[in-house]
Amino acid sequence: MRRMVLAAAAMACFAALGQAQNLAGDWIATLRLGPAEVRVLLHIKKSSGGYEATLDGIDQALKDVPVSDVSLTASKVAFTVPSLRASYNGSLSADNEEIAGTWSQGLALPLNFRPLSASLKLTHKPARPSDIDGTWEGRLDAANGARLVFHLLNTEDGLTATVDSPDQGLKGWPVPVVTRTGSSLRLEVKQVGAVFQGVISTDRAAIDGSWGSVGKQWRLVLKRS
Repeated sequence: MRRMVLAAAAMACFAALGQAQNLAGDWIATLRLGPAEVRVLLHIKKSSGGYEATLDGIDQALKDVPVSDVSLTASKVAFTVPSLRASYNGSLSADNEEIAGTWSQGLALPLNFRPLSASLKLTHKPARPSDIDGTWEGRLDAANGARLVFHLLNTEDGLTATVDSPDQGLKGWPVPVVTRTGSSLRLEVKQVGAVFQGVISTDRAAIDGSWGSVGKQWRLVLKRS
């Protein structure tokens, strides 16, 4: 009986060790800098030389960015992203449910990855167009105000949107939160910690509102483009 107990304990230890060393899979994290938030999706798979990986910036229209020097040594995780001049150092938890560490890209910021949940939808099937589907463009009411272009699309999961800033060379950034209540429309662009809050005109030709973050707002009138 004692041998059986010892054997079972040994098998449990080996199983736990094997689980702790499994880095392969899809991992998601949210990088926060003040009011700004950016979701990072890391794809890791085993290779003959250890691990290889790519990275997606879900909210910045970045996809399949090469990740280099992926390593796992005694639960310590490290990798670099040369094109972004970034690096990461963290620790894989014993239950293989979290990589807690620091993202370094000019600044050192805490960044904790967790396994990607199957419930997180990154793509949405189009549905019957709403009365505000389409492209809406406006210019901030400020000195040298930048142009913003929103693309609204109704899907089976509700309204979705992307945003362009032509004057800043930004195109196709997903808008993480789109909320419509009657004639009120709220677009939260968490990547820059900003919100557009507007009222849809009765003829659906304009959305009159404001853009900005806490303490700083500019008028922004969107018109169909």
